[in-house]
Amino acid sequence: MKMKLTSKEARELLEQERKKATNDKWIDHCISVGNNAGIIAKALNEKKYNVDIDKTITLGYLHDIGKYNGESHGHVMRGYNYLKDKGYDEEYCNICLTHSYLNNDIICTAGGVPNPSDNPFLTEFVKNHKYTIEEKIINLCDLMCPQGRKIFTIDKRLIDIMIRRGAYSNTQYHIKETYKLKEYFDNLLGYNLYDLFPEIKDNL
Repeated sequence: MKMKLTSKEARELLEQERKKATNDKWIDHCISVGNNAGIIAKALNEKKYNVDIDKTITLGYLHDIGKYNGESHGHVMRGYNYLKDKGYDEEYCNICLTHSYLNNDIICTAGGVPNPSDNPFLTEFVKNHKYTIEEKIINLCDLMCPQGRKIFTIDKRLIDIMIRRGAYSNTQYHIKETYKLKEYFDNLLGYNLYDLFPEIKDNL
């Protein structure tokens, strides 16, 4: 039987990796994504949507676990295999595959244009996977939380990514889908989700 994970256990996994990490900025980013995703999940719960708050936080903590070796390149598959090898349920492993890709499309990502034929498994998985609401919250929070413990508007975060990683032929597509994702959650909540994060204005 595959194992479930709680946010407490996921946080412990991160702290174990922090002891070995030469750079732990990615860990602080994961904690920020998880904590802020939990705020959105709680707000959706209050609107009577069926969102698992602790699972949302857990997925946020885990999404970049594949960076445990200090490398960003390949972290998606590395994180998925890391969690699978530890015997965790697919519902936790999958966040490593889904967090970077919007609109069920491996091309809809930041920081470069993937070649779908380089990783047929990932391409097909992203295309056919039914994203849960918890996974969609992580998609959005990943695009609001820079490295460190801050939270940005998606405008500022997308510019931050472009400054660091460049603009590509798929950048406009990715930006449009990011705005659609935020609008999706704004509509569910009935208000601008930035209202949940008063500190955003301090980070403008």
